[in-house]
Amino acid sequence: MKAIIPGSFDPITRGHLDVVERAHKVFGQVLVAVGRNSTKNHLFDVEERVALARDAVSGWEGVEVGVIEGLLVDYARAQGCTVIVKGLRFAGDFDYELQMANLNHHVSGLETVFLPAEGPYATVSSSMMREVASFGGDISAFVTPAVNEAIVRRVAERRQA
Repeated sequence: MKAIIPGSFDPITRGHLDVVERAHKVFGQVLVAVGRNSTKNHLFDVEERVALARDAVSGWEGVEVGVIEGLLVDYARAQGCTVIVKGLRFAGDFDYELQMANLNHHVSGLETVFLPAEGPYATVSSSMMREVASFGGDISAFVTPAVNEAIVRRVAERRQA
């Protein structure tokens, strides 16, 4: 069974990786699907987000990274995915994701499985990491070394601009 984990992954965090690892244990194959949400103000473009995600999951047999083209459910089916996995941190995440899960099921028949965040990364979000890093805070405990280096570099570039 192949699961798809969609998100903006701007940047991918250890919280995301926890969900990927746990989904991999349950489903065997996982597609980390990077979205092209034009309404968000991304720190990294889609190619950079894909590269950082690929680096973060390198060495995990059965885990791949791709870019969502079109509707998530159409992309998921085209990639052979039979289930959508979403990580949840708070009740607000559940409220939003339940609406999406119901809509996705209605239009495609795909089921959504929710995995609650756990451990030290349970409250970590990409937007929080971007915010802390923009003020010079150390986020290295919450992201991979490659992601940390990329964020530090991007924040420095933006300060110089």
